[in-house]
Amino acid sequence: MIRSALMNVMTAAAIKAGRGLKRDFGEVANLQVSVKGPGDFVSAADRKAEKVLFEELAKARPGYGFVMEESGRVEGTDQSHTWIIDPLDGTTNFLHGLPHWAVSIGLEHKGEIVAAVVFDPAKDELYWAEKGAGAWMNEGRIRVSARKSLSEAIFATGVPFGTKKTLPATMRDLARLMPATAGVRRWGAASLDLAYVAAGRYDGYWERELNSWDMAAGLLLVREAGGLVGAVREGREIFESGSVIAANSDLFEPLAGILREPA
Repeated sequence: MIRSALMNVMTAAAIKAGRGLKRDFGEVANLQVSVKGPGDFVSAADRKAEKVLFEELAKARPGYGFVMEESGRVEGTDQSHTWIIDPLDGTTNFLHGLPHWAVSIGLEHKGEIVAAVVFDPAKDELYWAEKGAGAWMNEGRIRVSARKSLSEAIFATGVPFGTKKTLPATMRDLARLMPATAGVRRWGAASLDLAYVAAGRYDGYWERELNSWDMAAGLLLVREAGGLVGAVREGREIFESGSVIAANSDLFEPLAGILREPA
């Protein structure tokens, strides 16, 4: 598959930021035993990766706006294009030396995500998609799973922590869903959860209380891999609601039906 000029720009930026993060990740184990701990170091690595992405993308596409996890919104002269960036999705995994984290870049054009990259440097897996051109992992085409039965399906989610308010709802989701399925996984990186749905590794995924940068790229990956996406609350927009359900076409409605049942 020959990548477009736009995709070459996005993948090059993600790989450059990801390689820097991978080098920093190699230092985390050494910092775990220090008195201060690795927290400040990881925060610096996150900011450094975001700076790389901002500089590379701004140089290649001057005028495009940005929405970034660390730096917030940067308005561009081109009001129709916005980069939506998470430089280090799975920060807690990174902090604890767990090799499951990613660089995520989505490009929004007039309110629609039209291009996406999710790069997993630890496993050297690059997920990418453009609207209408399918979804890919490295050089191979990916598609959502073909499973049709909830009882055979594995789903992923995120379990709230800290001050997040959606723990009761998530626990209710789990209580309803787990008896009906082959299992639920919680790996702590929304962009990779969505990429894994696109690749058929998970049959579906849902999560509440997300930000646009957590899921922008992953949403397009799922769509271009033949899957369906929607908000947990029916009739809401995904970004507006801060929630998402993603699955193949056979399992989306059964999954959504369970998650949308009244309390």
